[in-house]
Amino acid sequence: MSILTSLRSTRILKFLPLVSALCILVGITWLLLLPLDDYSRRTYISENALLPGQVHTYFGGSEQDVFRAYRHEVTALGKNASADGSGVMAEKIRGIFEAFGLKVGKQKFEYTTAGGVYAGENVYAVLQAPRGDATEALVLCAAWINTEGELNESGVALVLALARYLKRWSLWSKDIIFLITSDSRAGPQAWVDAYHDLHTPPAVTSLPLKSGAIQGVVVVDYPTSRGFESLHIVYDGINGQLPNLDLINTAVRIASGQMGIRTTLQEMWSHDNEYKDRLRTMLRGMVNQGLGHASGPHSSFIPYHIDAITLQAYGDGWHDEVTLGRTVESLFRSLNNLLEHFHQSFFFYLLMAERRFVSIGTYLPSAMLIAVNFTIAAIGLWLKSGRLNDKEDEDNKSNDGKGSEEKEGLLKSGEKAPSADEQPDLVSEERPLLLSMAFVVAIHFLGFIPLYLFNNLDEKNFTRAFYVFTLLNIALPSVLCAIFTKSFAPTSLHFTLIKCFSLLLLGMFLSALATLNFSLSFLIGVFASPITFINPTPKRKWTVGAAWMALLQGLTPTTALVGVALYWGEPLSEILKEAAFGWRVWGMWTQVVVWCVWWPAWIIAGVLVAGSWAVEA
Repeated sequence: MSILTSLRSTRILKFLPLVSALCILVGITWLLLLPLDDYSRRTYISENALLPGQVHTYFGGSEQDVFRAYRHEVTALGKNASADGSGVMAEKIRGIFEAFGLKVGKQKFEYTTAGGVYAGENVYAVLQAPRGDATEALVLCAAWINTEGELNESGVALVLALARYLKRWSLWSKDIIFLITSDSRAGPQAWVDAYHDLHTPPAVTSLPLKSGAIQGVVVVDYPTSRGFESLHIVYDGINGQLPNLDLINTAVRIASGQMGIRTTLQEMWSHDNEYKDRLRTMLRGMVNQGLGHASGPHSSFIPYHIDAITLQAYGDGWHDEVTLGRTVESLFRSLNNLLEHFHQSFFFYLLMAERRFVSIGTYLPSAMLIAVNFTIAAIGLWLKSGRLNDKEDEDNKSNDGKGSEEKEGLLKSGEKAPSADEQPDLVSEERPLLLSMAFVVAIHFLGFIPLYLFNNLDEKNFTRAFYVFTLLNIALPSVLCAIFTKSFAPTSLHFTLIKCFSLLLLGMFLSALATLNFSLSFLIGVFASPITFINPTPKRKWTVGAAWMALLQGLTPTTALVGVALYWGEPLSEILKEAAFGWRVWGMWTQVVVWCVWWPAWIIAGVLVAGSWAVEA
């Protein structure tokens, strides 16, 4: 028997759903095993030139008094800021930088998205390296307003104090750019876009002053005047991109090893390095990576292949600005040792503790297995679509007299009658491809409607539009099915091919996405996995069809948006506003995957459930 005939056998076709289920189960189990010691590794420094923690730091003493003076000025400026507070801030900071003898530049920007205007003014200074040729640079950044909407008084003051302090050293081989942005979201993006001449004037003005290629960025977030307990390292970038692992390892080794500061990741303030804490840290990182939003000012730099992190001071403790200043000093001394851009360590990884990680070769199969389950199901449906339909099989079986005579003749001649599974299937060479493919493509293009809608509406209409869209979304599969069946009179074979093409596209998209944003591919694959097992349901089994439809309603992208809002503890309007801002300012494409890949697959699954009743007659 040929391989093709074997694949078309009834036994193999019945076995494929079990293979799909096994792929999903193994993929999820694979991910849950990663926090174990046997599947994860300890972090290590790949770039030997970094030499983290190998230098003596001198920041302190009189520099602490200078820092406190700057902090008083920043606090007073923040309290007395007018409506044009960013302009007053930029002018004041510019005067301080110029007093150090640094070259200073300012930049204005204005973004309009979701009916809101995000405007401000960045200010920065360039310390030219005494031993460099202005071909490479490092950036020390602090946002005037941090991600929590607080005045970053100690962070800005520390950058000013370090600018004054680091200028006195003659060992720098790379320029150092001291950047103060007016906020944590639009300001860094406007600055880095203009630095690479990819901005959109006049909304974003050009930079009057530039240096060389940026090798690394460190952002300081220290909004209080009190001491801190631990240092929270934020590393997630836009669209799930990550900085080189060597940068994080260097920061961890300097902070915890040299300075004695406890480091944390993913807001895991207490971490016992046990399985439960490792798993929670990994899942938190996957959620942030899957959402694809900017987790801090550093996120805007990562799409430009610039490795960047944010150091957040957390809690109340005995560590102060001197400890944090020495940490930044030692970190910049290590970055100054770089002979070339970060490249030796990992760019794709999952961190589950500050000194524990898994690389892409270990975790990628989990997302790939879930994506492969859709492809396997699609192959099974394609083979099934070439078989005789059930009516023809039943007609052949109903002819009892003739069938009995044939069987008796075979038995008399001494030959064994083949079983139903062993008999070769008659195959139809023609499949109605055009209508099925056109329907699937049309539904995928339909995803551009919510994509445009939620990225261009005014923010005050977000909540109302979302609820209206959710109600329409409930009825949409049934409405589309009714229009489709009345207009084209499709058969059950059409619906089989529609599901085949939909699963094939879903598997293809998620497999490609897994190499770019593993977490987004995995999460959508898990939410969409029930679509694999949805089959036409006869009208007499309406309870099964109703159960499938109820399950689908719980797996819609709209339900996922509500889940994200609950996870962040924010209203839906804020989530949609953040998504629209990310689309317009950050270039975030998570919405494209949600509305043009996941949502069409969900719609087609709903059409299949509704269409099975319509075709039965």
